[in-house]
Amino acid sequence: MPDKRITVYQVAVPSPLRRVFDYLPASHSDQSLRPGCRVRVSFGKRQVVGIVVATKNGSDIPLGKLKPIAEILDPIPLVSAALFDLYLWSANYYQHPIGDALANSFPTLLRKGKPIPGDAQLKWRLSTLGLGLPDQALKRAPRQQQLLHLLQQYDALTAEEIKGQGLSPAIVRQLENKGLIESFEQPRAESHWQTGDLLAEQPLSLNKEQQQAVDGIRTTGFCTYLLQGATGSGKTEVYLQLIEKIIRQNKQALVLIPEINLTPQTLQRFRSRFTCPVAVLHSGLSDRERAIAWNRARTGQAPIVLGTRSGIFTPLKNPGVLIVDEEHDSSYKQQDGFHYSARDVAVMRAKMEAIPLLLGSATPALETLHNSNSGRYTRLSLSGRAGISRPPEWQLVNLRDKNLNAGFSAELIDAMADELRQNHQVLVFLNRRGYSPTFSCHSCGWIASCHRCEARLTLHLSINRLLCHHCEHQEMVPAACPDCRSGKLQCLGQGTERSEAILEALFPETTILRVDRDSTRKKNAMKAVFDRVNRGEKCILIGTQMLAKGHHFPNVTLVVILDADGGLFSADYRAPERMGQLITQVAGRAGRGTKPGRVILQSHHCDHPLIQIISQQGYGAFADKLLQERELAELPPFSFMAMLRAESHQRQDAEIFLRKARQAAEKLLPPSPSCRYLGPLPPAMERRSGLFRQQLTITCNHRLQLQKMLSALSQELEKSTGGRNVRWSIDVDPQEMA
Repeated sequence: MPDKRITVYQVAVPSPLRRVFDYLPASHSDQSLRPGCRVRVSFGKRQVVGIVVATKNGSDIPLGKLKPIAEILDPIPLVSAALFDLYLWSANYYQHPIGDALANSFPTLLRKGKPIPGDAQLKWRLSTLGLGLPDQALKRAPRQQQLLHLLQQYDALTAEEIKGQGLSPAIVRQLENKGLIESFEQPRAESHWQTGDLLAEQPLSLNKEQQQAVDGIRTTGFCTYLLQGATGSGKTEVYLQLIEKIIRQNKQALVLIPEINLTPQTLQRFRSRFTCPVAVLHSGLSDRERAIAWNRARTGQAPIVLGTRSGIFTPLKNPGVLIVDEEHDSSYKQQDGFHYSARDVAVMRAKMEAIPLLLGSATPALETLHNSNSGRYTRLSLSGRAGISRPPEWQLVNLRDKNLNAGFSAELIDAMADELRQNHQVLVFLNRRGYSPTFSCHSCGWIASCHRCEARLTLHLSINRLLCHHCEHQEMVPAACPDCRSGKLQCLGQGTERSEAILEALFPETTILRVDRDSTRKKNAMKAVFDRVNRGEKCILIGTQMLAKGHHFPNVTLVVILDADGGLFSADYRAPERMGQLITQVAGRAGRGTKPGRVILQSHHCDHPLIQIISQQGYGAFADKLLQERELAELPPFSFMAMLRAESHQRQDAEIFLRKARQAAEKLLPPSPSCRYLGPLPPAMERRSGLFRQQLTITCNHRLQLQKMLSALSQELEKSTGGRNVRWSIDVDPQEMA
């Protein structure tokens, strides 16, 4: 029998085990710890940082075998009880090991047991030795000489400012090792702002629908709103005026955006409008910068918090509103490790903290539309574009039996030339980076393939490498076929690099700007491209879906979609939805200024019903059609789904593991018309990064039944000896079926 006179703490530690561990109070401490406090504990042969989850009297484990807490890192919790409950709910709902889920909810520095860093800037300056150097002392090391001159000119610079001059951290370390520069902390200047002086610029005048949307959002109590507005309808202005109302109530706004590349322009909009501090959280920050921003949100120093997916777990001292922009975007679902959806977690957080949630999109997810149609969410509509701009006109170009110039039809080339003659800008969309997706031998048929994945290598001509887009494996481009030694190597298909080269040949006097992951790797590369576009000079933008989200190009009058067929015949039932969203978002970049816009969509299947609906009736009718199909097939959002994924070095290990998992699951929740099992089956790409993959899909008409079964199943799978050679995970509400 457990001794109930002894206080025992249940601590979650970062491990793959779905359980908490009992610990005695810290030696020589009578301090009572609440859930959410970080502690350092012995776990096996090492010490780790854990988080107190609960307190109980006694333990089922003999007290003599329990270890005491080694160190108390937080005497009081760093987050509110409501937010900590959200952390626990997320771990339970997404069936993830609780210790790992909690660790992912905190900044990296705090996970390592470090204290919250002071809100000061780390800067670099010349040391006493460096001050005495002559100007040409480092002429044999020009990059070091450049940094030396910068510090002579500016006295002190942050690491970010040094990086902005094109100097790497390695240069900084080299000068530091020579004793020529030193770091120091400089307190940040306090931001003196008052609610009365909140605005740096006056808000824009709202049209009738925008005003109705702002007035229709209650700023107290929980409610989820869907702001569905056509591209260019002024959703951002609604966000800004709602945030103003929240801040004037001395509350905070948390705004989520899907991509790190959208952060600079969104941040600029906020800083242009408001005088108050804005905390920014995304993966591009250093651990220290992220911890400081997290703490500024936690302490209320930043009334506005802007973040990407993981920002949903950021604490707020005075939460007032949550806003999820482009709520349909798949980036909000974490695909590796902790498989949470930031959008869905936002709904639960708003409910727990009794604040409003605003979901914004021109192309809402089908789940969101279903919740709106059923009355769970309140819909606010912006049917037309803001100002005098009008929706673009659509033109379909049938590619069947057409002679193409590297993917460009004659009609398309003529239309682009016509726009450029008028000094307009053209946007060409192709969601495939690199030069060519297939590099092969014309003599024997050899195809360059990744040895770690079941995938072809993509030729990237700019770096003269063959690259796998799944595991990042790289190879040199061979001069001859490795099988038959023929020199007749050819490029099949096209990516953005090849399209860029074709456009340069077709329009030699026009600036061609490529926007994809390769061309925007360097800091400020994206900003430099958009600065050129915003100058209004005639140019052609060629790029991937990075161009589709949230950008305002007032001089783009023609949008070209080179290939719209990818999502029509995919095995993934979500592919048509993503195709429609992407096409609509890209098309929305046309005609956003005073000039009329048009969209040209090339397809081999212009007569396909989905292509016809999206081009003629718009996304609303397109989504209604897909919802009807989903309901007939009993697919989400009309049912609930989970996927068990397994991967192993030997093909049979993952399959055997999931076969046993299915047998165990069927005992817990037998197959029936309301509960269906599929698999185990290999995904479209069975081998990836050297591992063989299998997946088991479970679809159930009742969410609670599915959750209960998954909870019991995960405990059984943890105890199974068959999983020792297998890495497995559970993905609740999966977004990627392949």
